[in-house]
Amino acid sequence: MSNDRIAFTVGPVLYYWPRKTLIEFYAGIADSPADTVVLGEVVCSRRHEMKLDDWRDLARDLAAAGKEVVLASQALIESEAELRSLRRIAEQGDFLVEAGDASALRNLAGRPFVLGPHVNVYSRPALAEHARLGAVRWVAPLELPLDAIARINPPEQPVCTSRNVPLVTEVFGFGRLPLAFSARCFTARHFHLPKDECGFRCLEHPDGLLLSTTEGEPFLALNGIQTQSAAQHCLIGEAQALRAAGVRRVRLSPCSQRFTEVLQWFDRVYHQGTRVDEARIALDALSLPGGLVNGFAHRQAGLQQVFA
Repeated sequence: MSNDRIAFTVGPVLYYWPRKTLIEFYAGIADSPADTVVLGEVVCSRRHEMKLDDWRDLARDLAAAGKEVVLASQALIESEAELRSLRRIAEQGDFLVEAGDASALRNLAGRPFVLGPHVNVYSRPALAEHARLGAVRWVAPLELPLDAIARINPPEQPVCTSRNVPLVTEVFGFGRLPLAFSARCFTARHFHLPKDECGFRCLEHPDGLLLSTTEGEPFLALNGIQTQSAAQHCLIGEAQALRAAGVRRVRLSPCSQRFTEVLQWFDRVYHQGTRVDEARIALDALSLPGGLVNGFAHRQAGLQQVFA
């Protein structure tokens, strides 16, 4: 990989998709420009279409196709059963693990791991502390602007891992932004159901359940215990700014509609010289749920689109 090439990470599927849909989706990813694939259930432990052994089998298939595979842990641990699942993920030695919360950090300390976007790291000293624990890659918090990311892990003086290797910065570059988690399941509540008797209604909403303002404007998306942005955060036009900020990886979060085409357009712009305006027109034509925004990257409201 050349020094200025930005690698692509396909983030974990945040929604509850049927097993067949997941298998077909990752078959397409195996033939895509993705460098890394993050697998696992990160939102709700009640989603049982795939078990850990199923994710590991899928991980081996993707690794055989030439992809780096990372296994993700949940972002909100609420029970002893979920802690046991976390320990199983941490104890396997075949694949790198992405820490979703502080309990994962405790179980992964001393081994290489990816610092997930929901572990709150907002300063260079905090990032250095996590590097000493074993972090080798940092997925920056979603709301951080690019200039702040550059100050936390500057390309000219990066934070180094415990092995004295520069810690890699990854930025969330496409998808509905996962903004918050709650012990309460908002999807179940929408249907007047208790959380533990939800009927798995998330299966009916492969891109989350859209929430609009009283004026009818799309505002948020409900995804079980997770609250997301209504629009798709999209940094298709920020390749040069990302490189200047020292970002080496961009994460694309799956959606149910034409995601591999999105990935291909990112590859054309970032690595093949395609014009950004051409790509933006093409992405708009895909009618992705919620439209495209990029405000957070530019110190603006997240629902804004800023043309750099």
